[in-house]
Amino acid sequence: MAMSTGGNSGGPMSEINVTPLVDVMLVLLIIFMITAPLMSHRITVELPHANPKTPDSGYVEPMDLAVKSDGTMYLNDAEVTEADLKAQFAVAAAKSPQPELQIRADKGIEWKYVGKVLTDAKGAGMVHVGFMTTGKE
Repeated sequence: MAMSTGGNSGGPMSEINVTPLVDVMLVLLIIFMITAPLMSHRITVELPHANPKTPDSGYVEPMDLAVKSDGTMYLNDAEVTEADLKAQFAVAAAKSPQPELQIRADKGIEWKYVGKVLTDAKGAGMVHVGFMTTGKE
């Protein structure tokens, strides 16, 4: 308890007692000094290395599907209809190993066109589907 050491008034002092504040700060400092070295240990993970597939190791050419904003589709740069595309998906799904379907869609395309392609591919049994994008513009 803070007491006045002199003066006319015998009331309490209007100064802040900083002793509890210093005690709490020292305890926090000790806690942080103990826990900071524990956070610096990192878990090392052995990541796999990428090696490109060569034609003799079972490489299958991916299917490149371009979907324009008006809904027209081009499979490997040849225009296809929805029925032709379903037939191509069925043939590709039966292959072993199965080729990857790489979809390139226009920026302003409605989602229903891409969703229809994904539904058709899944229905035919395609499991490897990827989306292609461009770099930063």
